Amino acid sequence: MDLEQFAALRTPEGSAALDAAARVAGGDPLTAAAALRSAGVPAGLAAAALTQAELRRRAAGKFGPAAPGMFLTRAGLEQATRGVVARRRAERLRAAGVATLADLGCGLGADALAAARAGIRVNGVEADPLTAAMAAANAEAAGLADLFTVECGDATAFDVTRVDGVFCDPARRKAGTGRRIFDPNAYSPPWDFVTGLAERVPHTVVKVAPGLDHALIPAGAEAEWVSVDGDLVEAALWCGALAEVPRRATVLRGDTAHVLTGGAAEAPVGRPRRFLYDPDAAVVRAHLVAELAGDLDATLADPSIAYLYGDEARPTPFARCLEITDVLPFSLKRLRALLRERRVGRVEILKRGSALEPEKLRRDLKLAGDEAASLVLTRVAGAPTVLICRPLPA
Repeated sequence: MDLEQFAALRTPEGSAALDAAARVAGGDPLTAAAALRSAGVPAGLAAAALTQAELRRRAAGKFGPAAPGMFLTRAGLEQATRGVVARRRAERLRAAGVATLADLGCGLGADALAAARAGIRVNGVEADPLTAAMAAANAEAAGLADLFTVECGDATAFDVTRVDGVFCDPARRKAGTGRRIFDPNAYSPPWDFVTGLAERVPHTVVKVAPGLDHALIPAGAEAEWVSVDGDLVEAALWCGALAEVPRRATVLRGDTAHVLTGGAAEAPVGRPRRFLYDPDAAVVRAHLVAELAGDLDATLADPSIAYLYGDEARPTPFARCLEITDVLPFSLKRLRALLRERRVGRVEILKRGSALEPEKLRRDLKLAGDEAASLVLTRVAGAPTVLICRPLPA
């Protein structure tokens, strides 16, 4: 889509095309396009409307009830913050006293809209003209144009003395190709500029990829990893007055946030026990497995592998719990024979610290039977090990 097509969607004819596209989206695209053309919608406008309808349908999981009224691009939707995460971030900024915020690289406006809903006045800056125009339209559709304004320009040129807080989500994909950028200095804005914001603005938050190298975390910053319903979705650096702890894992389940903090503990190492805990990815990436071990009175079986073991099954939002029935040195022949003896025909395969490919192992096991089991491929005291388990209710 270009700016001319977007402008066409903003006309009364475009609104009618969007309404018609919403009614036929989700099925066969050729049939949908034919339906719009038969209704008198020009081909170009029909294509743009159908694209928006499909993107809005996909956006429902991220933005909920707001999705049907938003304007979106494929790349922008993929990179946009989920609504529940953006809302929580905005609430934390507001609680810290942030009243004016610069969103440098605001994209489609997901974070800026959440901040505006929290009562924060937001200046959005976006380099791409089409994305900037869509962000402004999204602010208008949400009734927040008085709190969220957008300018198309270079984020590095924005005068940050105008605000008391900055949020920055640097682009981590190459423009035009969508390919991921792994060198932080190739981000837009570049990493040196992004991390330098903390020295210029008292409240700075930077959204980063969940796979961020811990060595890149600025001194004194709080690094937070966030998962939503079991999926690790992002990390953020809270700088300056916003930094409260060295590291934080936030596990969001529904509308409830569970928070684990720390950054200096070490977990004891021992033998596998009756129950295995598989920590949430946010806990693992935040390097807070030791803190979770302390809460659960659990131990590691290998100091480099993030599985925890305990004598009790303690409820926790930070890990899944399985009951261990067998601990075996890994042997395909022995494992196959044991599963056949127990008539196991379905297995879930988890792994950490193992080079085995789960799907290849599944084929090699030649399973047959009506029972189910969970297999955990790991190491115990450095030795390849398989744990046969049964999941416990959540």
